[in-house]
Amino acid sequence: MSARVIEERHGFPGALRALGGVGGHIGAPHVGRCDALAWGREICGDLGAAERREWLCANGIGGFASGTVAGSPTRRYHGLLVAALQPPLGRTLLAAQVHETVAYDGQSLPLATSRWAGGAVVPDGYRHIESFRLDGTTPVWTYACGDALVEKRVWMEPGANTTYVRYAVLRARRPVGLAMRVLVNHRDYHATTRAGDWEMAVARVPHGVRVTAFNEARPFVLLATGAEARPGHTWFRDFDLAREAERGLDHLDDALHAVTFEAELRGAGSSARRWCRHPSGRASAMAGEHARSDTGAGGCAVAGARIECRHPEPGRPRPCASTTTPVPRSRPSPAARPAAATSS
Repeated sequence: MSARVIEERHGFPGALRALGGVGGHIGAPHVGRCDALAWGREICGDLGAAERREWLCANGIGGFASGTVAGSPTRRYHGLLVAALQPPLGRTLLAAQVHETVAYDGQSLPLATSRWAGGAVVPDGYRHIESFRLDGTTPVWTYACGDALVEKRVWMEPGANTTYVRYAVLRARRPVGLAMRVLVNHRDYHATTRAGDWEMAVARVPHGVRVTAFNEARPFVLLATGAEARPGHTWFRDFDLAREAERGLDHLDDALHAVTFEAELRGAGSSARRWCRHPSGRASAMAGEHARSDTGAGGCAVAGARIECRHPEPGRPRPCASTTTPVPRSRPSPAARPAAATSS
């Protein structure tokens, strides 16, 4: 597994090469492991600056997770699980984002950030980022929610299409409620989605849901042990991808809200964990270390979610959504957006 932080200095081409693990050319952005790297509110609280700093975790077989320090996707390549369905090729965005909300001390505070067509920034969770740092190769965010501190970590399992997202309470006077709305997709990582009337099959399974994007698609699951799962099927339309707009390309993208997980974290050390996992059955020492560290001094039940990407049967065709599902390219009307996507 590897993680990189990219501070964009010379535009997209260099950043793209860094994301792909190529780099080393004139004009490339600064890339490094930077174990001691850390930014505070002066960067994290400035949306423009935080969006220009990007992170990436790779699994060694072509899959990756990537995004911005702010949390808002600015490229079509950003997502929590871009799975290599035909390693190292077939890169497909499956888990797009998690829109987290913390309920604490009578307040409801977002952790996620999204830009929408028209310029609205809702939710604006970047305002609550106290710091961003690398812990070894793991991106770590610390959010200030009143007098509580909530930590978020992202990493991948080496050799598997598996992304882990872990939430932990570092400091709190009372229980912290955590709602995680998981947004999914099923598209080539070079493409964008205009959903139209696309309906995915979202079915309950123990501890969560299984998502089948279309006939012949590779199903994946979202699981949360210790959390309540509420399936959904609501398209969030017109995410505005700023870096794609700068490139002069289609910069609007849609993602499906497939499930909401709700958990309560009690006391310092309590944690909620989400998994994005390929069902290879393989374990790793690194993943095991992270898993063991998830039970903290608070002693509450661990909650989480796991995304599982299943390969089709050998010899089956490998279509993608863009070729098997009619997805209209016309722009949805503003009325079709969820309430969170409208500007005031």
